[in-house]
Amino acid sequence: MNIQTTTKLDGPGLDRLSPVGRETVQDRIYRQLRVALIQGRFDAGEIFLVGDVAQRMSVSSMPVREALARLVSERALEATPNRRVRVPLLTLERARDIAQARALIEGELAARAIDNLSRADIARLESLTQDYEGTREAEDVTTLNHAFHFQLYEAAGSSVFMPIVESLWMQAGPYVRAAAKLHSPLTDTAATLHHRGILAAIEAGDKTRISSELTADISQVFAILERADPAFWDTQSGGGS
Repeated sequence: MNIQTTTKLDGPGLDRLSPVGRETVQDRIYRQLRVALIQGRFDAGEIFLVGDVAQRMSVSSMPVREALARLVSERALEATPNRRVRVPLLTLERARDIAQARALIEGELAARAIDNLSRADIARLESLTQDYEGTREAEDVTTLNHAFHFQLYEAAGSSVFMPIVESLWMQAGPYVRAAAKLHSPLTDTAATLHHRGILAAIEAGDKTRISSELTADISQVFAILERADPAFWDTQSGGGS
């Protein structure tokens, strides 16, 4: 299967990083990289050279090294034998694990959130869904999708589950990016079908349905990867190099 690219998804993710102020350097570097990973801005296998990242962000090497080490500890990045840091390569087994973990944990968070959502929260979810339906820009899609999910999850009020979800989204980012390249168009009626289902479940107070809709929403991306040619996985895992 040929990988279909779009302008918004092409190009190194590092080009999107901006200079960081010096008052809270380590945390701000980490946050920028974390958001970029969550939003799928990096390709699998993309290398992070400390000096390069430091130059792009107008900071010294030390806080960059520490931010990268933190992301490695969270399994969002990995250290290679030659001491470089990179986005992990894609494997079908790992894709399945991430999908299952996300469905289990995020489905539980969604069910917990139902009783805590205010009318303002629901209005915000509706607004995000409408914006999602109205855009055809890949970067807007990732931003709006993230905002919708985390608006919902934060209402669950779990300080234990939320860091796990954030870590899973960072690990899922390269897979979402790969699926977006394999699937065209990036945005269609199916993109928000389950967001609409989630909103309907919230209105009905149906915890079983919201978990089901959430799982189906997550599964859409990973179903694209399941259908990918074996050659795609060989290339992504380094077998084609």
